[in-house]
Amino acid sequence: MSNFETVAFLGLGVMGAPMAGHLAAAGYRVIAYNRTHSKAEAWLAEQQAKGHDVAIAATPAEAAREAGIVFACVGNDEDLQSVAFGTHGALDAMASGTLFVDHTTISANMARLVDSEAKARGLAAIDAPVSGGQAGAENGQLAIMCGGSTEAVARATPVMDAYAKSIVHVGDAGAGQTAKMANQMCIAGVLAGLSEAIRLADAAGLDMDKTYEAISGGAAQSWQMNNRWETMSKGEFDFGFAIDWMRKDLGYALDEARGLGLSSPISSLVDQFYAEVQAIGGSRMDTSALISRLPRGNTKGDAS
Repeated sequence: MSNFETVAFLGLGVMGAPMAGHLAAAGYRVIAYNRTHSKAEAWLAEQQAKGHDVAIAATPAEAAREAGIVFACVGNDEDLQSVAFGTHGALDAMASGTLFVDHTTISANMARLVDSEAKARGLAAIDAPVSGGQAGAENGQLAIMCGGSTEAVARATPVMDAYAKSIVHVGDAGAGQTAKMANQMCIAGVLAGLSEAIRLADAAGLDMDKTYEAISGGAAQSWQMNNRWETMSKGEFDFGFAIDWMRKDLGYALDEARGLGLSSPISSLVDQFYAEVQAIGGSRMDTSALISRLPRGNTKGDAS
């Protein structure tokens, strides 16, 4: 365990709630804040039933006041700005020398602003977006990509170990967010190809289990294939990371790419595919619901 005995956690959504729970299970005193108070109360009861040392706060500032590290995992730039700088924001309440760790997926510009505002207050900050989805958060198996100073990342690492599979320091402030943008671009492209492949195998009348077995051992293998082939084939799309959030993330990625003078035709196209799924009511389905925009073909009765 690190030297930090008390930590704050701002945001108890599908990712933040289990992450904060892992910190409590690791022996930290966790003071949590969530905009929807009923969710905070439910989290508190669950953690207290496990014997963990936890409390909830009415504002981000109240949560942050006693903490050695303040973690945030909220929705977007605006949400992060609210809990960090807004009325009763965390940064003004934090003691000099303490550390702000943001797990939200936000723009690189916002991450750099947080870093600048933290330094102006005598604080340290890192941007530390995560990958691994709800299952990764619940199982403590998240991949964390960090931007910020070497010292700040080193301070946060032993605490983040409570819910991390890997922690990589990518570069200066904003670098973690830019790496997360690359991550989301990769996922979008893989899911687009996987969706078409599943529809092809199904329409051709192939045994879906055998087809997965045949191709998952070769160059086509991916995390998405291993974890979503069967559920996508069955039309099951309730795995935590909603299409609304993916479009938010891709929006940041595409904006960053444009600012760097880059063309991102595949990511732009998949973003529009996701807009189509939103239009048919799929906003809260997980990202693998991309396949739902593709109609099934005329299935063959005999694949031979």
